[in-house]
Amino acid sequence: MQDSVIEVKDFRKIYGNLVAVDSISFDVKQGEIFGLLGPNGAGKTSTLESLEGLRAPDGGSLRVAGIDPVREPRKLRNLIGVQLQSASLPESITPDEAMKFFCACHQVSPRFDLLERLGLIEKRNSQFYELSAGQQRRLALALAVAHNPQVLFLDEPTAGLDVATRAELHDLMRELQTGGTTIILATHDMAEAEELSDRVAILLKGKIVNIGTPMEITATGAGRTKISVRTQDSSLFDADITFPAVSQHLSKNEYDIYFSSDIGPTVSAIIAHIESQEDTLIDLRVERPSLEDRFLEITANGVVL
Repeated sequence: MQDSVIEVKDFRKIYGNLVAVDSISFDVKQGEIFGLLGPNGAGKTSTLESLEGLRAPDGGSLRVAGIDPVREPRKLRNLIGVQLQSASLPESITPDEAMKFFCACHQVSPRFDLLERLGLIEKRNSQFYELSAGQQRRLALALAVAHNPQVLFLDEPTAGLDVATRAELHDLMRELQTGGTTIILATHDMAEAEELSDRVAILLKGKIVNIGTPMEITATGAGRTKISVRTQDSSLFDADITFPAVSQHLSKNEYDIYFSSDIGPTVSAIIAHIESQEDTLIDLRVERPSLEDRFLEITANGVVL
């Protein structure tokens, strides 16, 4: 069994009268990509910043690679990489200078290959203020991973990035994971979290309301599975046909679309009907509820489960 690299136990963070994080607990195994999800104000950034040693917890305990972020911040900094939701560098520094400086701090060789990979090599001698917002975020990402950290914290890493750069970042994250890096990913992009995360925790009003693999989370709740069917002779077009577990049926672009709470009986009945009508099945697609569907269901209810 993999060791826990990150341990959060009964963690609380309070700002005045506001309880931002209310006694949450979770752990993250070595080499996991762990998604931290939630609406604005749910407590994601407070949790990340406390794990990074930027804020002190008001209750509970935190450990990152066995280190207390508050008591041993200098020791922690050599083991983690951080890309903050909003960060800035001196206006006059260039990507080339920033890479040399950050790598010197971690006693590793400059990673100019990362500047090239993230589309910054042509801007390596431009000053920071001359870079676009997207280029500044790409530079922050390059600096965060340049020393091959044991733990990588990413807070909305792809916000404002173009499609190609997002894909490159995802590939880079997978490579780091393969090499044993543990990644904490806070994002509003549910498709990104579902694609990349081994497990996710959903925060709502400072509490964890659901935790598990994306598959486990999407399998719960009231989400319905979408079944799209196209046949040669449109034998399903009759609106009076009913199938088990189907709560809604509509027709669109030569497809009959069913929303089912139990796909097994539904699909079996659909296929049996097509065969009884001596029709030919051309296409059948089954789409599970997405992580975004489940997230919206949880946050809309506003109930801690």
